[in-house]
Parts: sequence; C-alpha cells; structure tokens
Amino acid sequence: MKVLILTVLTLCVLGGLLAIVLYFVARKFKVEEDPRIDDVEKMLPGANCGGCGFAGCRAMAEALVKQDDISSLYCPVGGADVMKGAASYLGKAAPEKGPEVATVRCGGVCSKRPKTNSFDGAKSCAVASSLYVGESACSFGCLGYGDCVEVCQFGAIKVNPETGIAEVDPDKCTACGACVKACPKGLIELRKKWPKDRAVYVACRSKDKGAVVMKACKAGCIGCGKCEKVCPFGAITVENNLAFIDSQKCKLCRKCVNECPTGAIKLVGMEPLPKEPKTPAAKPAEKSDAKTETKE
Repeated sequence: MKVLILTVLTLCVLGGLLAIVLYFVARKFKVEEDPRIDDVEKMLPGANCGGCGFAGCRAMAEALVKQDDISSLYCPVGGADVMKGAASYLGKAAPEKGPEVATVRCGGVCSKRPKTNSFDGAKSCAVASSLYVGESACSFGCLGYGDCVEVCQFGAIKVNPETGIAEVDPDKCTACGACVKACPKGLIELRKKWPKDRAVYVACRSKDKGAVVMKACKAGCIGCGKCEKVCPFGAITVENNLAFIDSQKCKLCRKCVNECPTGAIKLVGMEPLPKEPKTPAAKPAEKSDAKTETKE
C-alpha cells in the first residue's frame, strides 16, 4: 500500500514539475499575435472558401494586417464593402475591384451537339476528361457530370438535365472561383457582373477550325472574325480560331450578337438589336437611245 501511495505522489510531483517547465518554455517562446487579426477575421464573411487565394478567412485576415500594400488581396464573397471596411479599420487603401460572376462558356446543348457515344465510367468530369473527349464529337464542351456543382458551397451552380450543361445562378454566385478550378475543360471563368445580370459572352472554347467545329457543334465559334470587325470598342479578339469578349472593355452594344452566324455569342438580360434590313443593290442607269443634241 505504501508503494502505491509513494508511486502516486512521485507521479504528482513529476507532473507538477513538468507543468512548471512547460509554462516557462511557453512564456519564453511565446509568439505575440497582432490583436487586429481577430477583429479583421470577424469582418470577413467566414465562408473559408479559398476564393481569396488563402486556406481560409483567418489566413486572409493575417495577410491584410501584415501586408502594407493590400491592393492584390480581395475577398470575392464579401466584395467591395467588406474590403473597404477592413481597409478603413487598418488605415490602408482598399483594392478597387468590381463584382464578378462565374460564367460557363459552352452553348453546346443536346440539340446542337448530339451525342456520339455513352460513358459508363465514374460520373466525374475529372475522370471522364482524363479518359476521353466526351460523349460528343466536341472535345471542348461541358461534360455535365457536375464536378463544379459539388465544390460550390453556395448552391449557385447546377447542371440542367435538358441541356446537359452547367448553369450559374448569378444571384447566389459569390465569385469564389471554386467551380473555375474544378472544371477540367476550363469552361468556367469569372467575368464582370453587369447590373440586372446582363451579359454578352462567347459561349464556346473550341479552338478547332470552323469546318471541324460545325461538324461537332452547330453552336460553336468558327473564328470568322465578323464580331471583331463590328465591335466599336475593341473588346473582341480572335485567336486560335476562337473569339473572346473582354468584359472590362465591352459596353453591351450588342452589335456582335447579330453578326455571329452560329449564335455562339450569348446575350443575357437584354433584347438583341433589331436587324437592319439589307438595302437592295442600286439598279444600273438605263441607257437612253436618244442621241444627245449638239449645240450649233
């Protein structure tokens, strides 16, 4: 019995000594943390989505506090209001960036892009993309298995069962960029968010030549360049047989929409411009059989 009591007392003494040692070690190597980090973290939305480029809101708050220049930092979920509040609290200049929304650049609905085969593997875009081009002849289009849907924490994206293409709800989208990273085809990009959810963009990512595109998808971009020629703001460029509309330069004039022969340019939230009637060709002047009289 005495041995048991002695053992317990010995362990208690050792535990107390080790606790004292750990206390002084912790005091010696204590890292002081700026209390402003906690305050800034509370200002952030707490989504921990990674859209800012950091692992979570805590890491974002640390970067905001520690960096003198925060112009490269931005919280897409909180937006400009949150960034201005945090910058004002820290006495720094808030980064200027307009709201964005995820956009799926594919218009190859089932009626325009018929299936040529059926995939029996795992219903994952990442898996399917690594194995073959897809269930149609277009190797650039949306696979429709919903990898983007799974990673979205805000329920802002879904796959339309009728078209087989992912669609974004602009009212729910926070532009966190998770779906952009999840799409193996690179079809989703963050674009400028216009008032009333208006948008003009090229719903195609195919870089094949026009003849190949038309065989695979009737709604694809054939790189004809008509949209580039008609744009008065230089917002459209054609490279590698594919047109691209810069949302920062675009003024929503809609001239390009009427010029696109395949309908690859999508217009959202607005009516298209009325098409101008073609002016008939001028008729050649009729030759007169009467001889011109000469003055005597």
